[in-house]
Amino acid sequence: MRFLVDSNLSPALAKALSEAGHDAVHTREVSLAHAKDRVIFEYASEQQRTIVSSDTDFGTLLATLGATGPSVILLRRTVYRPKQQAVLLLNRLPDLTEALEQGAIVTFDQTRVRIRQLPVARGD
Repeated sequence: MRFLVDSNLSPALAKALSEAGHDAVHTREVSLAHAKDRVIFEYASEQQRTIVSSDTDFGTLLATLGATGPSVILLRRTVYRPKQQAVLLLNRLPDLTEALEQGAIVTFDQTRVRIRQLPVARGD
């Protein structure tokens, strides 16, 4: 899979995903470290990359636009160390790949993983 790891997460997460065989870059690597969410969103869409972030604004942006992509993985109130985040994501990725390829918001929190297919209706 192709990932764009947001600035609010460590570049070490992108590195761990790359080492696991995925095409992953951090926003710092593509000169988007201080970019607005809309610019990051557009880049990810153009590059067909799933955004990995802890910023819920990407879900809001998807809902506002009624967009079917890019997919977003939100790491919310889960583990905070990049290697642990990578293990968590990589362990669940086989079950999530189809949803992400079709367009989804996948939210990891302390107790569960939630999948919402795109487009997201406002208020969903």
